[in-house]
Amino acid sequence: MKKFFSHLVLLSVCLVFLLPIFAVLSTSLKNSEQIYQSEFHWIPSPIVWSNYYEAISKINFTKCLFNTLYLAVFNIFGVVIASSLAAYAFSVLNWKFREFFFLVTLATIMLPEMVLMVPQFLLFKSLGWYGTLLPLLAPYFCGLPFYIFLLRQFFLSIPKDLADSARIDGAGEIQIWWDLYMPLARPALMVVALFQFLISWNDLLKPSIFLIDENQYTLSLALQQFQSRLGGAEWGPLMAITLIMALPIIMLFLITQKYFVRGIAVSGLKEG
Repeated sequence: MKKFFSHLVLLSVCLVFLLPIFAVLSTSLKNSEQIYQSEFHWIPSPIVWSNYYEAISKINFTKCLFNTLYLAVFNIFGVVIASSLAAYAFSVLNWKFREFFFLVTLATIMLPEMVLMVPQFLLFKSLGWYGTLLPLLAPYFCGLPFYIFLLRQFFLSIPKDLADSARIDGAGEIQIWWDLYMPLARPALMVVALFQFLISWNDLLKPSIFLIDENQYTLSLALQQFQSRLGGAEWGPLMAITLIMALPIIMLFLITQKYFVRGIAVSGLKEG
């Protein structure tokens, strides 16, 4: 009976979080007359599938999807490599001022992203990168402080005897990092990849600042432009494209939730 009530409470909480998704799905299948009715009906009658076609046709969906996936894949690759290298240096290697530079790295988390936008804009414009995808790629190849901290905590949970044994066998630091630590840190790396995919997929601020060519628009920027171009909101097509954007995130989390929970849990086991 106790287990039954526990599952009942969890199911109730789950339904509360799912209600907005059901509302978006229902609205995406309605015409304007149904949407602006005084009473909200969960099941559309009739079902209007043309909202999805209209939403996809009014934005360059294929090109925007390619741009978004392109940025997401390369950002994940860059941030995983750079952050894991930095985490390895802060957790495994012994060098002077290691703790000081780690604290400085963590301190940068306190800087709001909006504060960094102006100097980043001036820097990328001086480099001739304004209007290209490079400002949305280059920063992630330097690593991010939160990911460095997360991976460092995971690396600290790996016995250092393994690295010492590898050094005795003649392995270099890069080989130890790649062949030993990276496979063992797979759950934490999955967390980093998932977080970065979410950031790259949903990012609107940076694309709206650095991109000027519609052929380079991401899905989030195209969605914002679609709404502003109409001077209002066509809620049916708008909810349709919103649901299309949300589905990959939901599916990705369902696939990787085991690694996600394990990576978050293990990454905080050891401090120091």
